[in-house]
Amino acid sequence: MHKLAEKYGTVMYMRLGSVPTIVVSSPKVAELFLKTHNHVFANRPPLEAAKYLSYDQKGLAFAPYGPYWRNMRKLCTLELLSNHKNNSFNSMRKDEIDLLIESIKQASYERVAVDLSAKVSSVGAYISCRMIFGKKYTDKEFGGKGFTSVIHDGMQLMAVPNLSDYIPQIAPLDLQAREKSSDNEETSKRIGRKGTLNRMVEESDLEGLNYLDMVIKETFRLHPVAPLLIPHMSTEDITLKGFHIPKNSRVFINTWVIGRDPTVWSDAEKFFPERFVGSNIDFRGKDIELLPFGSGRRSCPGMLIGMTTVRLLLARLVHSFDWELPDGMLPSELDMTEVFSLVTPRATPLVAIPIYRLTV
Repeated sequence: MHKLAEKYGTVMYMRLGSVPTIVVSSPKVAELFLKTHNHVFANRPPLEAAKYLSYDQKGLAFAPYGPYWRNMRKLCTLELLSNHKNNSFNSMRKDEIDLLIESIKQASYERVAVDLSAKVSSVGAYISCRMIFGKKYTDKEFGGKGFTSVIHDGMQLMAVPNLSDYIPQIAPLDLQAREKSSDNEETSKRIGRKGTLNRMVEESDLEGLNYLDMVIKETFRLHPVAPLLIPHMSTEDITLKGFHIPKNSRVFINTWVIGRDPTVWSDAEKFFPERFVGSNIDFRGKDIELLPFGSGRRSCPGMLIGMTTVRLLLARLVHSFDWELPDGMLPSELDMTEVFSLVTPRATPLVAIPIYRLTV
């Protein structure tokens, strides 16, 4: 998509099967779709995977735009994903992250490398389980695969293009059965000023950890969680920037390219959190240059709960431990390749040796 955008421009029209499709790779144009005319592009297209994985697209993320979706969004915003509900999960989040830190602490005493990708993924799944179901599911459940694996499979199925999504007539046939060591050191110093080495970082410490937030923003810029967001669909014919966009067109917002746009970001390919010093750019959808959670009516309603967990977990991992790569590996040798999916996990797990640095 990046190479196509370089060749054909920041707004591309193509037909994928019988579906008219628009790919947007410019923040200025994305603003027209997600803000100025977001009521026109608030719909979701029919997707085979979502049909089977979210009860015929009844889930909030994939439900068609309309009264049902509006009621679901209102319920989630006011009750399930509110500030009050997020605060009620504080002790549960702390419990799960405490268990993670303790397991890594034991590994540090033994000088054993840990698979950070797997551990972070698991703690995220445990927290989600306890928030939704009130319990943790074990690896023996869900057919012996475990909750984390089921979620991972679901993400992959959502991302894999299905021929019937683009050629609806065949649906019944079922044809498809950077080097960051210096950044970590600086992050640790900044957190250390807020939380000393004789105690863990707590949620109450997170406000004011400005450098931590800059690291998160820069990570989202270079490695957005959903590089194409969830596709939108137009509810009516519309003309934008001289382009006629017919009703039921599918729209992809290429946040991966937007985050690397050299007209917006200086040294766009460089991981440089300090670019956000004195900047008011935020990732909550207000600033179109940084869209890890989307913007407008279909922005991610779980952003608050997700970001609270991410900030506390990252602060704990950096503040509690120094980190070394195994077998003398250099940071420049890390494989940063990403896997194509609804989200973009690493192709190879991040494995590192923890060195516990606190006195508690």
